[in-house]
Amino acid sequence: MRTVTAAEALVAQLESYGVEYVFGTCGHTNIALLDALGPSSIEFVIARHEQAAAHAADGYARATGRPGVLLTHVGPGMMNAVTGVATAALDSVPLVVITGDVPSYYYGRHPHQEVNLHADADQTAIYQPFCKRTWQVQRVQDLPRTTERAFWTATSGRPGTVLINIPMDLLSRPVTPYDGSHPLPEHLGATGLDEATADRIAEALLRAERPLLYFGGGLRSPRARTALLNLAEHLDIPLAHSLMGKGAIADQHPLLLGMPGFWGLETTHAHTKGADLVLALATRFAETDASSWDATHTWNFPPSKLIQIDIDPAEIGRNYPVHIGAVADVALALEAVGAAVHARQTSPVIRPGLRDTIAAARRSVFDAAMDAGRSDTFPLRPQRILTDLRESLPADAVLVTDVGWNKNGVAQCYELPEQGRFITPGGASTMGFGPAAAVGVQIAKPDKVVVALIGDGGMSAQLPAVPMAVEQGAPVIFVVMNNRAHGTIADLQASSFGRSYGCEFTDADGQSYSPDFAQYGQACGADGYSVTSPAELRKALENAIERRRPAVLDVPMVNEPVPTPGHWNIKDIYAGHFPADTL
Repeated sequence: MRTVTAAEALVAQLESYGVEYVFGTCGHTNIALLDALGPSSIEFVIARHEQAAAHAADGYARATGRPGVLLTHVGPGMMNAVTGVATAALDSVPLVVITGDVPSYYYGRHPHQEVNLHADADQTAIYQPFCKRTWQVQRVQDLPRTTERAFWTATSGRPGTVLINIPMDLLSRPVTPYDGSHPLPEHLGATGLDEATADRIAEALLRAERPLLYFGGGLRSPRARTALLNLAEHLDIPLAHSLMGKGAIADQHPLLLGMPGFWGLETTHAHTKGADLVLALATRFAETDASSWDATHTWNFPPSKLIQIDIDPAEIGRNYPVHIGAVADVALALEAVGAAVHARQTSPVIRPGLRDTIAAARRSVFDAAMDAGRSDTFPLRPQRILTDLRESLPADAVLVTDVGWNKNGVAQCYELPEQGRFITPGGASTMGFGPAAAVGVQIAKPDKVVVALIGDGGMSAQLPAVPMAVEQGAPVIFVVMNNRAHGTIADLQASSFGRSYGCEFTDADGQSYSPDFAQYGQACGADGYSVTSPAELRKALENAIERRRPAVLDVPMVNEPVPTPGHWNIKDIYAGHFPADTL
C-alpha cells in the first residue's frame, strides 16, 4: 500500500477544502508541513512575526468569508499569535490555527520549548479562553477527522477561531494518502424562525409607533442585507448600526441614522432613546456602542421593548432584558419576519418627514467633517486626511483601520461609498491589526485598492507587515496618521488628569520623536512618501493608486480627539464617580 507522510495527507485535505493560502511562520515543529505545502497548490504567506501572520489570515477571512488558515510553531510561536487569534475570535471571524508541538513521546520531560509549568505539554490551554474549540491530536489516525471538525466548527453557527495542536512527530509518520473520506459538510439547515415567532415579531413591528432596526457585524451576507432593506423600506423604519455594522448598509441610504454610543451622533441617540420597539439583529450591544449601558445616553430598555435575534444564544439578553428573544440565522429570520409583515401589511408604510429628517441630520455630519477637511493647517487635521482619502480612492476601495481616529472617526463621519468596504477590529480593538490585516485583504482581493489607515503607534506595532506586502507583491497603501503619540489615549489622559505622561513619543532629550516611516517603507522595497505640506497627501495617494505597488505614506497629523457625543463609563472612573450599586 502506498504511503505518504501525515503532513502530505493534511495538505491534500486542505486543498480539497479550497484552501488557497496558509499564513504563518516556520519552526522546527512545523517544517514537515511546510515542506508538504511547497509542491501543492496552496501558497504559504510568510510573516516575520506570528501576530502579523494571524492578522493577515484574519483580514483574508473577513474579505472572502472563507476561513483563514494560520500555521505556527510550538511555545513562543503560537503564543506570539495569541493577540491576532483573539482579535479574530472576538469579531466572530472563522480562523483555523494549526500549530506544531513537542514530540508526543517526550511529553512532560520539558523538551525544547514545551509549555509545561502548569501541566505537561499544555500549550492548547493558552487558546481555550477565546477559541470555540481546541484539539490536541493524540494519534496520527485522528488528524483527518480532527481537521474536518475544526473547519466545520470554525464556520458553523457563530463563526470563530479553532486550534489544531499537532505533535511534530505525527506530521512525519507514514499514513495512507488522503482519499476524500472527510469532506466538509454543506452548511444546510441553518436555524430560521418558526412561523409563530415570525408572526409575533411582525405584529409587534406593525403595532409600534416608533420602531427602530439595529444591526451589528453579524449581518454580513448579501442575503441578510437584502432582507433587512426590504423590511425597513416596506415599513419605513429607521436603521442604526454598531461599529462593526458600518458598511453593511450604504451610508447614503435615506433610512440610515448611523452609529450610536460613545462615538455615535446626537441625532441617532434621539431615535435609540425614543424608540418604543427595537429589533436588534446580530449585535451584542457592546459597551462603546451602548454608552456603557447607561439609559441616559443611548438605549432605554425598558420602557423601550427589545426584540433580539442572534445566532448565539449567549448574546440574547446579555446586556438588556428582551421582550422577544430568538436564536436564528439573521438572513433567514429577516426573510421570515418580512414575509409575515407583508402578509399583514401589503401596502408600504409612510412616516411623513422621517426620511427628510434623517437626510438632513446625516448631511450635517458629513458636511461638518468635509468643512473641517478643507483645512490647510499643517500638520494635517484628521478630517483633512479622511477627506483626501474619500476624494482620492476609487468607490470600491477597501479601508482597513487600526484603532483611534482611523477607526472611530471613520465610523462616525467618513461617508463610505456604497461599493466600499470598512474592516476594523471591534471586540478586542487591537492596535496593530490594520497593517497586516490589510495585506491579507489585498491577497484576497488583488484587484481592489486596499488602504491600511493606521496611527504611528499601530504602524510601529506591526512593522513586519511592510516586508510581507513587498514579498507578496501586495500593493497595500499604508497611510500612517502620525501624531507622534498614542493619540487617543494621550487625549483621554490629558482630559482626565491634566497631562499625557507615558503616551507621547519623545527622544532622549524629551523632544517629540517619530521614525521616518516613508524611509522605512523604501528600505523594505516599498514606495515611501513623506507628506510635508497639505497638498502633498492627495498627490501621494494618486501616485500610489496609479503605481499599484506597496507604499507607505507618512502623514503628520495634529492630535485632535474624535467627538464623543455619547458616554463611556471610564471617564467617570477617572473622576472617582461610580454607579451607586458598586459602592
